[in-house]
Amino acid sequence: MTAVAPASAVGTPSRRMADNPWLAFAVRRTGRLLVSLWVLVTASFLILHLIPGDPVRAALGPTAPAALVAARRASLGLDRPLWEQYVDYLRGVLTGDLGSSLGSSLPVSRIIGQRLPATLELALLAFVVVVALAVPIGAGMGVLTRGGRRRGGELAFSSASTVVGAVPDFVLGVGFVYVFSVTLGWLPVAGRTGPSSYVLPVLALAVGPAAALARIVRVEMLTALRSDHVRTARAKRLPAWQVNLGHALPHALTASITLGGLLLSALVAGTVLVENVFSWPGLGSTIVSSILEKDYPVVQGVVLVYGAGVLLVNLAVDVVLSLLDPRSVIRES
Repeated sequence: MTAVAPASAVGTPSRRMADNPWLAFAVRRTGRLLVSLWVLVTASFLILHLIPGDPVRAALGPTAPAALVAARRASLGLDRPLWEQYVDYLRGVLTGDLGSSLGSSLPVSRIIGQRLPATLELALLAFVVVVALAVPIGAGMGVLTRGGRRRGGELAFSSASTVVGAVPDFVLGVGFVYVFSVTLGWLPVAGRTGPSSYVLPVLALAVGPAAALARIVRVEMLTALRSDHVRTARAKRLPAWQVNLGHALPHALTASITLGGLLLSALVAGTVLVENVFSWPGLGSTIVSSILEKDYPVVQGVVLVYGAGVLLVNLAVDVVLSLLDPRSVIRES
């Protein structure tokens, strides 16, 4: 007689996740994302309430009438208990309502919607440039210097990439402006006026991360070239380009994608300084001007957008890595 499993043990969510590692992976990553987003929203809410003094008085100025300050506090809901403000803030975030600017009274979501495209364009173009420079340079140097060959080239590459990667992006931006705009007059100094205006801010953001990523790609390429499957490919008398591009490079890139995702997050954060160097009309210049004007609801909203962007990039990196290496999903489950 065949034993029948108890009904409680069949078809339960935990059993289904155990049988399907991809489902378990999706549930874990979604849960982490939701918890991280809740922490981020809570932290952005506390920005306005942990600032010493009255943010409305700071924004309106010391000479503003007390009645105007009180009315502005009431319109923003700052005169209500803290827990009510927190619940309203959570509800507003879920519906896209991030409050109103203290200075212009415009909805924060509208201000962010107007400035976000410029920041995304800058960060994504810089990321494309980083990958386009780092992958071929790093992989090429890995092939050229494998097995201890070309010691001089390896030393020059390591030294140059270290120096370039250590220079802050805003310093590069100032240097680019001086050379290519002030001295040579080839490119515009500031603003978002056309295709040529993208060149300098994109390069200022991309050069340092490209140098750092190129070093990682080279190291991973050297490791891949020593692996067993690459030796097997060479034993089959395959052409060198096919061994390097078809067998070694995909293995090297799998390990480099994690850093690439972190670099994209850093590029988004790096736009804060670069946008101010080039007077770029994005979120970076918005948050700096809002801090100077003590427009804290706008600061709240921009911090929330930056943080959510970093979390989504990290989630995308996890998904891409799991697709490239499905064994990692099985090992994690």
